[in-house]
Amino acid sequence: MVGAKGDGNNEKGVESSTESFKLKRTITVVNGVGIIVGNIIGSGIFVSPKGVLQETGSTGMALIVWALCGVFSTIGALCYAELGTTILESGGDYAYILQIFGALLAFLRLWIAVLIIYPTNQAIIALTFAKYVTFPFFETCDSPDAAVRLLAAVCIVILTWVNCRSVRWATRVQDFFTAAKLMALVIIIIAGFIQIFKGEAPSLDPSKSFVPVGNKTPKPEGIAVAAYQGFFAYAGWNYLNFVTEEMINPYKNLPRAILISMPLVTIVYLMANIAYFAAMSPAELLASDAVAVTLGNRLLGVMAWVIPISVAMSTFGGVNGSLLVSSRCFFVGARHGHMPESLAFININNYTPVPALLFTAALSLLMLVTSDIYALINYVGFANWVWYGVAIAGQVYWRFKYPDMKRPIKLNILLPIFFCLVCLFILTFSFISAPFECLTGTGITLTGIPVYILFVHFEPRHPRWLNNIKSAITKFTQKLCFSMPQDMKSE
Repeated sequence: MVGAKGDGNNEKGVESSTESFKLKRTITVVNGVGIIVGNIIGSGIFVSPKGVLQETGSTGMALIVWALCGVFSTIGALCYAELGTTILESGGDYAYILQIFGALLAFLRLWIAVLIIYPTNQAIIALTFAKYVTFPFFETCDSPDAAVRLLAAVCIVILTWVNCRSVRWATRVQDFFTAAKLMALVIIIIAGFIQIFKGEAPSLDPSKSFVPVGNKTPKPEGIAVAAYQGFFAYAGWNYLNFVTEEMINPYKNLPRAILISMPLVTIVYLMANIAYFAAMSPAELLASDAVAVTLGNRLLGVMAWVIPISVAMSTFGGVNGSLLVSSRCFFVGARHGHMPESLAFININNYTPVPALLFTAALSLLMLVTSDIYALINYVGFANWVWYGVAIAGQVYWRFKYPDMKRPIKLNILLPIFFCLVCLFILTFSFISAPFECLTGTGITLTGIPVYILFVHFEPRHPRWLNNIKSAITKFTQKLCFSMPQDMKSE
């Protein structure tokens, strides 16, 4: 690793890289919408939205929770739009925490998010893709585990190659699969609304919408759990901030993509859930582990095969989007001395961060060999909300510390304050309801402190033999990936 390049006290919110040899600005508004929508909409809305209904106890309350989660996620995305146009650097909340609070907190965010959360997420999404692709061949039994893992690995390798080859190719793949999953949801929505127009949707009768399912009276803690699950369904609203430096005119296109994407996802989620309730009773929905498949079997007839294919396409696009953004977190972290130096190199022909892409792909492939990745992500999943809250708390802090700083977007201060308060509620509830998982996740995060001290803080005092090893690895990576550092000159 190399030493940290800056103390996180840049008061101007300027770009960190500017001239000549650097990542090119090729991401348009449409690409930005594809990245946000494609990363938010994964397998969850197709497979198991029953968690919200199970905790709320009624169709009406479940729909309200879905709507509120969408509104709250939109507020978070708008807060990130202000941060992303004030601190014009890729890397998302890692870059913002580095600028506002300094190197240690930023390193801990990088440590937990990039080394565990992103590779694990990519592995799980790839496994889901593989299971749905193999499903037609093994309808009467489970797909062979080895075949599923091998196909998941092939998915990761192919998409890594696409991302290494061209940012434009990667965004086109993302756009195509985002459009495909939206079309699948449109089919589900149309099928459900036909039931409504035929008068065959008793579950949506306004007089019965708030009647508890199975005489289960909803409790406040149940509503909180439902909201927590809803927020997970909207995860990915901040992903466009990881590629800010590659956006064309980010001052305008970042907020535009957010303002298009978040209402679109919220409306699609609401209408899809209405379609599910139109196709089956609440009790039937709770009994299904794949509600979209159940809907397809009931309403689509010979076209029911569309649903498993749609889930596969949705997850394939999800892996692509996750590789695109997580590699940029590696890239920016290396640029600031928090990861090996070679991960900040760019291929000289394709202008893509090939070393960072290969590294995140390798970690994702490594996750495929363990059977406990679901438990691992449960331990650290709540950590995302810690860092969302830290980043937006930094936004509030800078509003008071630097009131005259140039902010192309400036929200009402009450919005980021409200977001921070909800984050605090979510974290408090998480520790109350799952203390072991939260403490384990906290412990995993804190293991980054000794790593930071040894490899970042004491980097200038590393012995010669260690520096020689690092130098040899850097040169090998540079030759292997045909890459070099980006131009760091100022404008």
